[in-house]
Amino acid sequence: MSGEVLSQSEIDALLSAISTGEMDADELKKETVEKKVKVYDFKRALRFSKDQIRSLTRIHENFARLLTTFFSAQLRTYVQISVASADQIPYEEFIRSIPKMTILNVYDVPPLDGRILMEVNPNIAYAMMDRMMGGKGSSINKVENLTEIETKIMASTFERSFENLREAWANVVDIDPMLADFEVNPQFLQMVSPNETVVVISLNTTIGETSGMINICIPHVVLEPIIPKLSVHYWMQTDKKDREPLEIAALEKRLKQADIPVAVELGGSEISIQDFLMLDVGDVIELNQLIEQPLTIKVGDVPKFVGQPGKLNKKVAVQVLETLKGGDDDGE
Repeated sequence: MSGEVLSQSEIDALLSAISTGEMDADELKKETVEKKVKVYDFKRALRFSKDQIRSLTRIHENFARLLTTFFSAQLRTYVQISVASADQIPYEEFIRSIPKMTILNVYDVPPLDGRILMEVNPNIAYAMMDRMMGGKGSSINKVENLTEIETKIMASTFERSFENLREAWANVVDIDPMLADFEVNPQFLQMVSPNETVVVISLNTTIGETSGMINICIPHVVLEPIIPKLSVHYWMQTDKKDREPLEIAALEKRLKQADIPVAVELGGSEISIQDFLMLDVGDVIELNQLIEQPLTIKVGDVPKFVGQPGKLNKKVAVQVLETLKGGDDDGE
């Protein structure tokens, strides 16, 4: 029965029908307890929870910001990329939803199994290529007649752009994206079975005055090993202390790659300003350092080591003898 409110006349008529036998009260009770049946489509299996979809959305919102910065620097024009939607659909439905001729970039993402697909609307792809070739960013759609040079430029651009996905996924899994295939016809691309569930993240993209969509298709088989990490409980249970060693290791790795100046001090001397002004080519300045004495090696402006001069492969060199220690300038 519906939840609408009956008028007094309708209530009287209902009671009269029950009392005369025209309506059975037991049948009314059966109707109220009848279970509602929800239709489930097995071809459109929902294999991701809403919580996991939200986690994927957050990851790709970060990816969209990284892409915006990357393409802005590469194209030197106005670029805006943002997540429009994230849905789970059968792979076959995704293929039917994209243009018959479009830009398809297929990536391997080891250590995860399977491949990820990035579909770029041809208008967007041509606008990017036009900017990279020195144009204004105008767009034409002749994707079916891509030349070898155009294919190489596009593939190279999207291969470098997908490196940003590594940073976006860093808190979940350390992946190494690599371009595996470049295609323009979706019918020639069969990554998974037609009924396989995929997550499609659609990105609204604006390049100059051209707008379009970039779709990222991730099959369930790729995400299956890391699905527990996409839960909000995983994020809440992750202790900050567990992340600190990773952060420290990453910082140490960056520091080890930093360039620092190293200088060897042969000695020093003090002269008057008058003598300094009178210096000429060929004049000799006596240093306060004997040849037999070890030399001071400075890292930056801080004395760190003691060494001796010499030659290595016919080049002037210095050999480190010991480390200087003491106070704030501890060499450890």
